[in-house]
This record gives sequence, C-alpha cells and structure tokens, in this order.
Amino acid sequence: MLINLSIIIISALLLNFLFTKCKLPGLLGMILAGVLLGPSCFDHISPQVLEMKSELKTAALIVILIRAGLGINKETLNRIGVPAMKMSCIPGIFEGVTITLVAHFLLDLSYIESGMLGFIIAAVSPAVVVPQMLELKEGGFGKNKEIPTLVLASASVDDVFAITIFGAFVSMGSGVSDNFSSLLYKVPLGILSGVAIGAALGFFLVWFFKKFEMRTTKKVILFMIIAVAFHDICELESVKSVLPIASLIGVMAIGFVLLEKHNEVANKLAMKFNKIWVLAEILLFVLIGSQVKIEKLDASIVGTGLAILALGLAARSIGVWLSLLKSELNYKERLFCVISYLPKATVQAAIGAVPLAMVLDGKMANMTVESGELILAMAVLSIIVTAPIGAIGIKIAGPRCLTRHHISD
Repeated sequence: MLINLSIIIISALLLNFLFTKCKLPGLLGMILAGVLLGPSCFDHISPQVLEMKSELKTAALIVILIRAGLGINKETLNRIGVPAMKMSCIPGIFEGVTITLVAHFLLDLSYIESGMLGFIIAAVSPAVVVPQMLELKEGGFGKNKEIPTLVLASASVDDVFAITIFGAFVSMGSGVSDNFSSLLYKVPLGILSGVAIGAALGFFLVWFFKKFEMRTTKKVILFMIIAVAFHDICELESVKSVLPIASLIGVMAIGFVLLEKHNEVANKLAMKFNKIWVLAEILLFVLIGSQVKIEKLDASIVGTGLAILALGLAARSIGVWLSLLKSELNYKERLFCVISYLPKATVQAAIGAVPLAMVLDGKMANMTVESGELILAMAVLSIIVTAPIGAIGIKIAGPRCLTRHHISD
C-alpha cells in the first residue's frame, strides 16, 4: 500500500506541476491523476486505499475548513454576514429547483428522482472553491471587501442546504417521509447547532492551550482529533435522527473562536495547517478523481445532460447576482462570485451513487435501477464539466475582477 501511495503522490505532483506550467489550476492535474489511476482507467489505486477514501477525503476537507475558519475574524464576519447568508441558500435553491423541473420533463424522471438529482448537483464544491479563495486572500485580492472570505464562507453553508434537501427527497423515495415541513427547522437547526457546538469546542481549546504548554505540532494533532471526532459523531444516524448538526460549519467555528480568543496560537496553527494541506490536497483531489466513473456516461444522455447543467448553472448565477444586488460589490466583483460558484466535485463524488446503492439494496422501492444509474451519470458529468470550468474561471477572473491590496497595506 505504501508503494501505491507513493505512485499516487508522485503522479499527482507531476500533473500538478504540468498544469501549473500551462497556467492552469494545479488541482485539475491532481483530479486527472485520480481519474487515470482510478477504476475508470488504469485501476492502479490499491483496494486498501479505496476502502479508506471516505475517511481520507473527510480528513482533507476538515483541514481546508480549519484553514478557512482560522482566517475569518469577527470584523470580517460582520461585514460579509448578510450577503453570505443570501449566497448560502438562494443560488443553490434556484439551481436545485430548476434542475428538478427540467430533469422531470427531459429525462422522464419522477419529481422525487429529479429532486434527488437537482440537489446532488446543486451543491458547490468547497474542495475546489475554498483553497482557491484562500490563495486569493493570501495574495491580497479582494481584501478591501473581503470577497474571497464571502465566497468561502457561503460555499460551505451552501452544501448544508443542498445535502439536507437531497436527504428529504431520499426519505420520500424510501417511504420514510412524504413532506418538506421538516426542512423548515432541520436546515437552520443544523447550522445553529453546528456553530454552537463548534464554538464550544473552540472555547475549550482556547482554555486548554492557555492552561497547558505544548508544542504547536501537538496542538495541531489535538485540534485534528477533536475536529474529526466531532464530524464523525455528527454523521452517526443515531445522532442525526435526534439533532441535525452541520459539522463542517462547526469545524470552521472552532477556528473562528481560536482566532478571536487566542490570536497568537491561531496564527501558528494556521501556518502548520498550510503545510499539512500540501499532502491533504493531493489525497483529496486524487480520490475525487478516482470516483469519476467515466463508463457511466452514456453518449445518448450527454447532450441532454449538458443542457440541464447549463440551465441549472444559469439559475445559480441569477441567484448569486440577486443575492449581491444590495451589497457593496461592483459588477466585476459580482461576476467573480458567479464564476466562483460554478465548480462541482466534492458532494457529487460523495453522494452521486447513493440513490443507485439504495435501489440495489431494496431501500428505494419507488425508483428503478435505470434512474439511479442516470442520476450517477449526471453527477459524473457535472464534475467533468464544472470542476475545470470553475477552477480555471476562478484563476483567470480573480486577478482581473478583484482589486489587489498588499498584505502590508
């Protein structure tokens, strides 16, 4: 397995280097490495690594969200609060509803099936968006209006809405629930509980780090253990059935509290997590690429699928623009936010196959295998099309649309 991991890392670093030399986002090279090494092509990723893909991706995603949380202070949060709240839900709902309606007619899916599809695709990818926003922040782009922070904060909450609504459609398809009334409290309750518990853990870490002296490396290990345990506990069905908790937002809240209450330690931790991200991003993007099942793409649905994706992204873009109408952003900065909200990858790779798996397990009586395969194919198509378009778009639009302020300014 160690030799296999070495091959994965070397391949990812090589393609990352080549893409960077071609003025393209390096993460696309790492995703391509995953596609080439994964089951769809050469199948050179060992079964042991693939068995751990969920845990490895979760750990890498937690690292990037910790970095994001350690970079958001109270003043910035107050400034971006209202537009961030709007961007966290309006664009995703616009896109999800549009795809639900269009897929029902063009793909001949039931409303429940097309609803699952709509809100699988509606989730923006924090794995693609957040690292690039942090890179722009470090370069001083958009600092005057905290635009990268606005995007990374709202993109993380966007996923909560999409996954929760997707879960409601799954419940209806499996006969567990037949209405959306639960969403009226599940989404806000999940966000509030995630923030509250994350903040409490943040205060605990502040107290602990002040009371006990230890090296920064050990503090990083403790932070990761707490964040991973918090996320895994929140994902337990027994916990979710009692109290929905948006654990990834909670992870960001831990970092936010640390930055506010123990700034010196938070800055040292941020530097350490920046170094950890070098390996974590390789694992994250390679494993995302490995889950792209090219063989699931049927040529007969590609044209229709592209049309559905285009309509969904158009609706999302309208949602972003409307969310920012009364903000201080000019039209170029709003355009950048529209482009930043295009990439799909993380959620689609994680839950695209869920409907099909439930059908095969007999847990989705009102759905056919063909519909499950169609939903998976559309999830794959959304990654292949939007991840490169969004990543390249952010890389090009960032320096052109955002005003640069040097860190010392």
